[in-house]
Amino acid sequence: MKWSIARCLRMLSIASAFAAAGPGLSEAGTVDKLRQDKTIRLAVRDDAPPFSFKDANGQPVGFIVDLCRAVARTLAAQLNLADLSVVYVPVTAADRFEAIETGKADLLCEPTSATLSRREHVDFSIATFVDGASLLVRGDGPSDFGALAGKKVGVLGGTTTEQSLRDTLASANIQAEVVSAKTHEDGLKMLDEGAVAAYFADRAILAYLASKSGEADKLRLADNYFSLEPYALALPRGDSDFRLAVDRALSGIYKSGEIATVFANTFGAQMQPSDTLKTLYLISALPE
Repeated sequence: MKWSIARCLRMLSIASAFAAAGPGLSEAGTVDKLRQDKTIRLAVRDDAPPFSFKDANGQPVGFIVDLCRAVARTLAAQLNLADLSVVYVPVTAADRFEAIETGKADLLCEPTSATLSRREHVDFSIATFVDGASLLVRGDGPSDFGALAGKKVGVLGGTTTEQSLRDTLASANIQAEVVSAKTHEDGLKMLDEGAVAAYFADRAILAYLASKSGEADKLRLADNYFSLEPYALALPRGDSDFRLAVDRALSGIYKSGEIATVFANTFGAQMQPSDTLKTLYLISALPE
């Protein structure tokens, strides 16, 4: 079948039009979806206190969850939406990034360490928290990292904290058995029962776990930090408009001082942010 030059040009013109319109039609960005659905999906965990967990009524709570809710309210104002519904998507330490990569959730609202390798799969907002890994031990437990030799150390499995523990032990040539816990509560139980000599996690998490232990008076935190963990909100990779909107929301929360209210809601009025954390919020409050 012979096609005329005019027909070929017409077909090329139609194909070009579809190519130009295709990504916008089939791959709408998160901001467009928020406007259309008037719903934001927050991925939350029930085993990462005090950042993301469930309260006695089964409702998602915690510092990062509260911060995500504040971001959602700010986004609604940014996008001129009278109402932006929040839907919670349960995730675990194992599948949390998959929920963002596959589009099941828009924001990952839990203690997520921002790393370069993870940025191969997801993008990150500006920083939301900074913490460091330490040890929780019983009163008669190891007083420093070197004293872990020949002992069992618990840590939440499948996390950067677990890898940090293994790397630190290897670099210090300390022979200790690493015991992976499914949840922090399981890790605390192992420590309470003497199944491990120490539990390794971010210091804020350890302090919260110790406060919830039935034998809190027998537990103590090591003085040293063994790693630095910068937290951020994970979001879909390559969605620069959404990342900008989230960063603008976070910057506003930091500049307005609302972050102090969010902090106090989780940690209480008696506990104050560290100087490092205050500095983080000061430098992360980006100007327009």
